[in-house]
Amino acid sequence: MIVYGLQTEQRTEPLGLGDRRPRLSWALDSERRGAAQSGYRIIAAEREEDLDEPARLLWDTGRRESTDTILIPWLGPALRSATRYHWRVEVWDESGAPGGSAQSWFETGLLHTDDWTAAWIGRDAQALPPVDPPTDDDLDTPGPAEAPLNLRTAFHLSARPVRARLYATARGVYEAALNGTRIGDHELAPGWTEYHQRIQYQTYDVTAHLRDGDNVLSAVVADGWWSGYVGFDARRPARHYGDAPQFLAQLVAEFADGSRQVIATGDGWTESDGPIRSADLMMGQFVDARRHPGEQRPVVVLDSGPGPLVAEPDAPIRVTADLPAVEVRAKGDGRYIVDFGQNLVGRIRLIIRHARPGQRIVVRHAEVLADGELYTENLRRAAATDTYVTAGAETEVFEPRFTFHGFRYAEISGYPGKLTGADVSARVLHSDLPWTGRFECSDPVVNQLHANIGWGQRGNFVAVPTDCPQRDERLGWLADAQVFAPTATRNADVSAFFARWLRDVVDGQNTDGAFRDVAPIIAFDREGAPAWGDAGVIIPWLLWRTYGDRRVLERCFDAMVRWVEHIRRHNPDLLWQHRTGNSYGDWLQVDAETPRDVLATAYFARSTEIVAAAADVLGKPAAEYRALHAAIKDAFRNAYVGDDGSVKGGTQTAYLLALGFGLLPGDLVDKAAAHLAADIEARGDRLTTGFVGVSLLCPVLSEHGRTDLAYALLHQDEYPSWAYSIRHGATTIWERWDGWTEQHGFQSAAMNSFNHYSLGSVGDWLYGRVAGIDQTPDSVAHRELLLRPTPGGRLTWAHAEQETVRGRVACGWSIHDDRLTVTATVPPGCTAVLHIPTTDVGSVRENDVPAAEVPGVLDADGHTLRLTSGRYTFTASA
Repeated sequence: MIVYGLQTEQRTEPLGLGDRRPRLSWALDSERRGAAQSGYRIIAAEREEDLDEPARLLWDTGRRESTDTILIPWLGPALRSATRYHWRVEVWDESGAPGGSAQSWFETGLLHTDDWTAAWIGRDAQALPPVDPPTDDDLDTPGPAEAPLNLRTAFHLSARPVRARLYATARGVYEAALNGTRIGDHELAPGWTEYHQRIQYQTYDVTAHLRDGDNVLSAVVADGWWSGYVGFDARRPARHYGDAPQFLAQLVAEFADGSRQVIATGDGWTESDGPIRSADLMMGQFVDARRHPGEQRPVVVLDSGPGPLVAEPDAPIRVTADLPAVEVRAKGDGRYIVDFGQNLVGRIRLIIRHARPGQRIVVRHAEVLADGELYTENLRRAAATDTYVTAGAETEVFEPRFTFHGFRYAEISGYPGKLTGADVSARVLHSDLPWTGRFECSDPVVNQLHANIGWGQRGNFVAVPTDCPQRDERLGWLADAQVFAPTATRNADVSAFFARWLRDVVDGQNTDGAFRDVAPIIAFDREGAPAWGDAGVIIPWLLWRTYGDRRVLERCFDAMVRWVEHIRRHNPDLLWQHRTGNSYGDWLQVDAETPRDVLATAYFARSTEIVAAAADVLGKPAAEYRALHAAIKDAFRNAYVGDDGSVKGGTQTAYLLALGFGLLPGDLVDKAAAHLAADIEARGDRLTTGFVGVSLLCPVLSEHGRTDLAYALLHQDEYPSWAYSIRHGATTIWERWDGWTEQHGFQSAAMNSFNHYSLGSVGDWLYGRVAGIDQTPDSVAHRELLLRPTPGGRLTWAHAEQETVRGRVACGWSIHDDRLTVTATVPPGCTAVLHIPTTDVGSVRENDVPAAEVPGVLDADGHTLRLTSGRYTFTASA
């Protein structure tokens, strides 16, 4: 066996870990059928070479007879701050023979409050020089009071350190440098959290950046989410958290003789003007390259203020790709429209040659064009404009660092000379989550849909799971996240990302037990709506099922219970009609109106069912919530379900909720499914579902024998459909089905994003039913796979792969000359139930061997096979 993918707290080699009892995981691979781990041994030491010295080990589990490979808690000695720990895992295979080994490391951050000596520092507004009246060249340039902080301190080292770490954070967003060289590759650090509860700090290895003698530590700190535009707020600064950015940092240098030196923010630091005159996440960045750091002014040392420091627990935001311009179109007067061919989130990098000093270059951004020009009305108050005033050097590079935009197109005006594609590129920016999934099929339109879903996820996973990345909103809407989360887990490892964001969700819960519509809480301080607040229950359960993360379930459980009790307390008849917040219903549904109380009560039932299941997992009393769930189902049936299987409202979403959440008596299930199918067919195979219903649409149809209709919806290219947007150039998922139509053009600019992921929740079905990768209802973390490849529609083949916490899973199918081929990969230690989609069960073979006799097949019942681990290729009659 191959041991690989070692993780500590769901991250690979984390630097600056904040957990005092981290959990260790690894994955397995083997081509041998039936391969499995029968035991493991973990050893750990502070020095890598000590892993081979038994007497110097810090922790040695000894051989443990266990099949466990995920989230095994550290039971060694108490971890020390700022210490690197190396660990190795050895495994034994199913026969008891050695099965391989691998090793990794993690390094702790500052685990104790008294490890910190740094103080928060900021600008002394009273020490600012008077602002001269603006000249023509300074038009639109903000005054220095709005400029980012340019901080620095000089220090002397008597020797070059053998080890050095920088621990840094900001109220705002920052970028640090040592001796003029940028530190790390984090973008928009420290990210966005519920700052009054937590501010994350980052850890950097800066050993190579220091020298003996004089050194300079510097940082630029901009408003970011702390004091810039956030959400819908028209004020500047929005003052949701603070009035101005601040910085905190501590550099610890260790020397060969065992001594150490600490350089921390506080007295002695200075601040000055710089070339960045303003920087805002939504408005953009203004740089005057003619300006150089001016007079150094003392900083103000501030008190601790709100929010404890915590180590960054998940992947940072990074630049992950560079996209070249695919077209540069001259518009005259030094103005160009640049097309990058992909709606993305990030910024541009512009090379400027032979410019005169003081030339102003303005870059505006948009997702789409209207009559060949940028369409920006849908950005609302977000200016999304970057400005650069040239210094006059032979070559200059403009790349804003403290803003980001959602765009496919950029208008560049004032550019000196002729702009070519070699001069400009787009830098893609998002939380750098490991990409773990791949789906492809024979239909290029469906492949484009999958790509659009992925780009929507990348662009909206920027610190928090946002609704949109371009306009003046960019909030962590809970419903958007919960309907898309199953698809998100297919594409990427979102375990640590969602676990960290759920802390904000729980912290936002009010004293009555209500979750909110958004997290962190910005703009909306009201009780969460049905399907919105329910994310606080649904996502922790999803992380348990997908990643086996019991700890996140433990942390969220009490809040999950409080949410259900909040609903029950205000709705004693068990129909959720009161305290529904700003009940959105099936948001942005088309040609239908799902009754809000039907949707709300269905979600009340679903959340209660999950609370009961979570209680079982955690060993807590569950009977009360099982009984409550049964009572809510009865109330739903009595109030909303007719004897003919009809559901109040008669909409697709009403039926999808009733069927998908198991709210119907057995004798009415088929009737309700028939009503659902009839509605879709009567509309010419068109959907009416909005944000909530769309996530259930294709899965419920497949589950109830109408995969043919699910495929009809997938291939539909008339409005409303996924393919309609693709036919009209979409490279991400639109917020609304009618974002642009041939008949009406653009929808209202008041709410019309071209990069939302909610309607892309169909991605879960592409993996789970089209290609066929799923897990059985009682399985956790893909221990027992449910592989159901499902041919249909115009497809002749489909294939998907997922890197799960246990190893790589793959499934796919193809049909050629009436012959069906199904492939499957099951990781070591896992089993799979594989459905071969054929009516001729006797035709199932592998290399001419009947299915029941194939090595690795534990059981064969018709076209359903139970497999042990391994790689399989079956053929059958199509």
